[in-house]
Amino acid sequence: MAGHSKWKNIQHRKGRQDAIKGKIFAKLSKEIYVAARRGDKDPANNNQLRLAIAKAKSQNMPNDNIERAIKKAAGEGDGSNYESIMYEGYGPDGIAVLVEALTDNRNRTAADVRFAFTKRGGNLGESGCVSWMFHRYGVIEIAKEEVSIDEEEMELLLLDLDPEDIEITEESYIVYVSPDRLEEVQEQLQSTHHICLSSADVMMIPENKIHVKGDTIKKVLDLIETLEDHDDVQAVFTNFDADEEEIEKFS
Repeated sequence: MAGHSKWKNIQHRKGRQDAIKGKIFAKLSKEIYVAARRGDKDPANNNQLRLAIAKAKSQNMPNDNIERAIKKAAGEGDGSNYESIMYEGYGPDGIAVLVEALTDNRNRTAADVRFAFTKRGGNLGESGCVSWMFHRYGVIEIAKEEVSIDEEEMELLLLDLDPEDIEITEESYIVYVSPDRLEEVQEQLQSTHHICLSSADVMMIPENKIHVKGDTIKKVLDLIETLEDHDDVQAVFTNFDADEEEIEKFS
């Protein structure tokens, strides 16, 4: 699992946050709406909704937006009914790509995702063609600058949480847990140990990665960006890897 944070950190440094803040909020609202629609509208009784709200707050989404999404799910909105779909395909050089989407029009989204793959040198595959290469984890990231104890002590603290794995980079600690333990571990870190988290989310992590170089990096980045820009796409996961210095050239 080592190297997960590299692409994530590059995303944050691309300087697109301000320009796409509205798009991010729209996608988070949709995620909250779906979680509330599928379960109890009270976060205290709905684990998926609590996680969606925590994710939204980590992006500084206003409480009004969060409450509006929940009210919409309770029948006070336009009645949209979203379904969750996972698309699978291949990018340049055979990179495996998973696309998580929430859509109210399956045919429209499938056509758009297929076009994005084709336009950027990839191809949309059949269900199951690449998902076997990934494992679903709850992933918690903690910036080292937010931690007052030394690295060895922090590593022992994280190991006491019984994670599936941990990763230590120059900038952060990455904790991998089973998805059903994400909220529990998040609570322990925040409430018991008073540690500020950079992010906590359920993600698809590749078992192995494909290292690419040169122009292929730009092609893969362009495909990821095109897919992420689509309103129905919630997340994109790949088994792509490259040297950070090379990624920076195209970011």
